[in-house]
Amino acid sequence: MPHFLRYSIVVVIVILDQITKIWADRTLAMYEQIPITGFFNITKAYNYGAAFSFLDNAGGWQRWFFTAISLVVSIVLSVWLYRMQKEERWLSLSIALILGGAVGNLIDRVWYGYVVDFIQVYWNTSYFPSFNIADAAISCGTVLLLILTLFEKNETTVDDPDATVK
Repeated sequence: MPHFLRYSIVVVIVILDQITKIWADRTLAMYEQIPITGFFNITKAYNYGAAFSFLDNAGGWQRWFFTAISLVVSIVLSVWLYRMQKEERWLSLSIALILGGAVGNLIDRVWYGYVVDFIQVYWNTSYFPSFNIADAAISCGTVLLLILTLFEKNETTVDDPDATVK
């Protein structure tokens, strides 16, 4: 996958994430629910912590802690994405998804001090923590990365016993 395509995926995720978060933040009252299906609502919530509101009520220091972590991870992923070979299409896609999501949530943390969540999935009276486009991109990228890691076949050349494992 060419570099411009990799970074285009990142940019599209960030733009979609920010547009949807701005829409949710300006349109919805806090915790207002707009039913979409029998298991999915649109609802606005602020997350001052990390995934699943981890350290949400930690007193404020977590904003800068998670901002620093997001910034470092974003830099590492950007460099990794740049250094990948053209042939590493699926790995490039997984890292681009994770990077796009990390940057989308990083913008929120820096700008607002929290992440705007608006997607709510539930079953009967059990609710999954609210999330956003960035979170979905990170999750999809992580699942793809795990699949690649767990199921990628190592190839060796039978004709060449000194061949390196891929």
